[in-house]
Amino acid sequence: MINIKRREFLLFLSGFAGTVALSSLQSCNLPGLQSSPKSLNFKPIKGPLPVPTDGIAPAQQIEAYRNYEILDDLVLPEGFTYDAIAQWGDPVGDSRFGYNNDYLSFIETAPNQGYLTINFEYISAATWMQTYPLVIQKPLPLEAVKSGMSKASQGETATRINAFALADNNPLKAQIQKICEEALIDQGLGVISLRRTPEGQWERTYSPADRRISGIAGLKDGRYLKVTGPGVKIFQKEQVLGYRDGLGDRIIGTFGNCAGGTTPWGTVLSAEENFQSQVTEPVYADGTSFDPGELPFDLAADNLDGQGNVFGLAGNKYGWIVEIDPADPNDYGTKHTWLGRYRHEAVGVRVESGKPLAFYSGCDRQGGHLYKFVSQGVVSNPTDKTNSQLLAEGQLYGAKFNPDGTGAWIPLTPETAIDPQLPSQLVGNVISLPKREPITPASQQNQRQGGYFISDRDEQIQSFKQQFKTLNDLYVGNPEEKQGAILIDAHYAANAAGVTCTARPEDTIIAPDGSLYIAFTAGGSAPEGGPDNRIFTGPNGETPYPLGWIFRLKEDNNEPASLSFTWEKLALGGEPTQGGVGFSNPDNLLVDRGGNLWMVTDMSTGGLNSALPTRVDDSGQAIALSKQIGIFGNNSIWFIPTSGPDAGKAYLFGLGPMECETTGPFLTPDEQTLFLAVQHPGETNGIRINGAVETREFAMLTVEGEKFTQTRQVPLGSNWPTKQPNDPPIPAVVAIRRLDSQAIPLGMTSL
Repeated sequence: MINIKRREFLLFLSGFAGTVALSSLQSCNLPGLQSSPKSLNFKPIKGPLPVPTDGIAPAQQIEAYRNYEILDDLVLPEGFTYDAIAQWGDPVGDSRFGYNNDYLSFIETAPNQGYLTINFEYISAATWMQTYPLVIQKPLPLEAVKSGMSKASQGETATRINAFALADNNPLKAQIQKICEEALIDQGLGVISLRRTPEGQWERTYSPADRRISGIAGLKDGRYLKVTGPGVKIFQKEQVLGYRDGLGDRIIGTFGNCAGGTTPWGTVLSAEENFQSQVTEPVYADGTSFDPGELPFDLAADNLDGQGNVFGLAGNKYGWIVEIDPADPNDYGTKHTWLGRYRHEAVGVRVESGKPLAFYSGCDRQGGHLYKFVSQGVVSNPTDKTNSQLLAEGQLYGAKFNPDGTGAWIPLTPETAIDPQLPSQLVGNVISLPKREPITPASQQNQRQGGYFISDRDEQIQSFKQQFKTLNDLYVGNPEEKQGAILIDAHYAANAAGVTCTARPEDTIIAPDGSLYIAFTAGGSAPEGGPDNRIFTGPNGETPYPLGWIFRLKEDNNEPASLSFTWEKLALGGEPTQGGVGFSNPDNLLVDRGGNLWMVTDMSTGGLNSALPTRVDDSGQAIALSKQIGIFGNNSIWFIPTSGPDAGKAYLFGLGPMECETTGPFLTPDEQTLFLAVQHPGETNGIRINGAVETREFAMLTVEGEKFTQTRQVPLGSNWPTKQPNDPPIPAVVAIRRLDSQAIPLGMTSL
């Protein structure tokens, strides 16, 4: 059971005074703490859920929260405003601003000017298809493709087709290419140059460095991405078990770009996350891809996947960390294979003079792992751009969490022993492992074994360990090629090596003292796996627990290259009366210069404002927590002081527009601007038509646990950012500022 005492929590927070902008964390408010609004520099906004810091006495919360109206806007405290500085469809270099902007990084080049680098994660299929003709001002051949797919399936309604196998002169293939090209243009990376006006607003300057690195970069323009590390050997091999794209170590584009990180030497790291929606994830034993036909093009009313199929993209070239220097107009990105291929979220960057680099990242999936890369070389000057070369050689490790609060880093090398977790130790009771047969000279055909299989019985693990002793037995090639194959197959190799299965690690941030803070967003299960049920538990030991946690990990002796660590839980999502912090599903984190914490949430779009008229079903059983997400309203922004009388309290700073996710918060060096990405407004219902609204009921609790019913007005769809009737919802990046032009966290360092 998690029991964070106030004294312990304040001791934890005290270590953050005087932190720098490269550090970031999230923490929590504690149940029962009351706010002291006069000591804040803003009045917290009122969300839909009663919290200890809303300034409303518990006895008055029922009346105050009985009725609540959700707004289709970015709602901020009084005295703050925001400006949309770039949105989907705006020109960027010779391309356009992409869709679903996520991680942001602002690198100052001179006072009041600099480069903003933006990740474009994915397209929200239904809303993107609905609004594309309105925003981009040209049609997509959607109906023609649907008709052509039906004809190809002899008149039967079909949503999937292997477009890669169609003849090049087939009109249907050209139409599919057009749709997928436009979808992939709207993903990847972007760099825009900005300057601040005397009035405090940011405007674009359209410098020669402004550019896009899209999902199809290199396909037509020759702007291929580069690659380093052992994966290069796999890409260059000619005799392979699987599919080759014929490009050697050149890579077409980047997509699935979710979170990221910024280095002290001025480069930006972009994490390719859910690449498996567009290209095949499984690989053969030599690290080569499955055929593109294994993941067909998939078009439906609310789906547009397999975008890499028609172009024959090789799946093993996606799922990496991409590095880019925004100031270099000729830099179109480098994928560093030593950092591993998996569904990356964020990059925690630890850079200290005289020590190796340590880069941390999580795999955002149920049962995904926490990883650490340690460079072979050491850092001389943290601001030297040649530090990028250190990413080309080192070692990747996976974290093994022990229930007693200790842990170890398991190297992902051919020599590493096979020792998977048991299904009985995992939420959902399944684990996915590399699918192989013992390879002998007499049965070379078995070398084509690839992909993974699902183990759901402990005895299967024992059999697997008897067949295979080390990772060397699961992969083929010379030693360097085997290392490359392991990195390409990192998630399944880590499962085989016994790296702990975790609960969707979404952010990894280094604190000033070298500690690592990890936002584990949700602890459910999926068909391929789930988190360790001994570690990822709720306040009373329950599993699954879908509302999220914050962990702190400390390397032994505080050394970046240490092979052992300790860990602890610091906070968990949920309602205050249930031991939670008042929000659900923590995601992106940052810390300002005063050590104050900022956090945005990542509740699934389908759960936002989902009605909850009762908390028990017809049989009297409690409704699962995963079905109660709707009580938290829209995704939100939280502010948490770490010193003074308000230390440890979480204040609601912002609420996002309808059906969106607020992502990528990033402060300028002077802290007068908070850049924020508003992703996928209107993702569920698309365009809000004629101000459509729905009344919903919610079974709520005050901070003291008293029950009441809330009537909530919920807009259907979105018209943000124009907020004009019937306008399309458009993802955009905004700059948040104070109307008095002072620093956003003004006065918080001396509370």
